[in-house]
Amino acid sequence: MKEDNQKELEEIMGGLSCPKDFKCHKQGFKLLCKAKDVGLESHLECLEERPQDCPLSVEFGGLYYCRCPLRIYIAKELKK
Repeated sequence: MKEDNQKELEEIMGGLSCPKDFKCHKQGFKLLCKAKDVGLESHLECLEERPQDCPLSVEFGGLYYCRCPLRIYIAKELKK
């Protein structure tokens, strides 16, 4: 991972309270929740089986969207 990416990730995590204790980052992005970039700047479409169980998901129009800044950065910048 590029040094710029690592700095950006640390900056995002520094301003975020994560209900999952940054498990995605600690495990090297191997266990990411299922989400898809649908072109929204600050949300991803949540593809998890039970998205309503995630405190960082929001329902709109029958779909669930992820609003986790860390997950969004990982999807958009790291393409994971």
